[in-house]
Amino acid sequence: MALNATEWAGLRLNRPLVMGILNVTPDSFSDGGLHFSPQAAIQAGQRMLAEGADILDIGGESTRPGAAPVPIGLEIDRITPVIRALAAKGAVISIDTRNAETMAAGLAAGGRIVNDISGLRHDQAALPLVARQACPVVLMHMRGTPETMNTLATYENVAQEVAAELTALRDAALAAGVRPENICLDPGIGFAKRGAQNVALLHATARLAALGHPLLIALSRKRFLGEISGETSALHRDPESLAGAIYACTQGAHILRVHDVAGTVKALRVWQRLTERDDG
Repeated sequence: MALNATEWAGLRLNRPLVMGILNVTPDSFSDGGLHFSPQAAIQAGQRMLAEGADILDIGGESTRPGAAPVPIGLEIDRITPVIRALAAKGAVISIDTRNAETMAAGLAAGGRIVNDISGLRHDQAALPLVARQACPVVLMHMRGTPETMNTLATYENVAQEVAAELTALRDAALAAGVRPENICLDPGIGFAKRGAQNVALLHATARLAALGHPLLIALSRKRFLGEISGETSALHRDPESLAGAIYACTQGAHILRVHDVAGTVKALRVWQRLTERDDG
């Protein structure tokens, strides 16, 4: 099924959208602690907006491999002041959480989108909440939890299995009353996938983009990129991230979740210009 939506979350899909990552955490894999105070996070969000971010993805719980859960009250306290301040400036906010209570608090604070790494499976209240709120949602593929996912990265055909499991997540959301036009899919690069599996999944981007919903690709600064390039520091993997992002766009990705907003926006601008028809 080909993509039949022309917009998602009120944003036109006539070009790849850039979702800036804003982790209000002390321990995220790449930028933990950089934006931990509300003021630092708000300033970072304002900078991303000025650089051209279409969406800000705000999270208060690290989901790096092995990460332990954060108490829901603490997660809410971390993100709601930031969401409130940036939404007041007109930002389109995505709430990066797997907890229904946090989703509700984030939406009440001005968030527009729910981005759940568990595909709305972690919290049994999440599906009915998202259906009731009629908000856009990102359904991501993952097996297990951040603490256990690396033990579940076993596939006979990663592209085929991820596509089937994403379709099952989509169908469960539709059955619960989530509107089809509100659904975005994310194959979960790096979540219960190892290096070669991530590469194989990226090779299947076009297949995943044909499932009928906007496709989000989130590979920014991830370990498998460093395994290819030899770069051990996540903070220094922006060139690798840009290469992966542009590749994903050539294969039909609709949204890129990134740390380096400015670099991604500039790279996309050049890529779009080079792919335009020029009869001059």
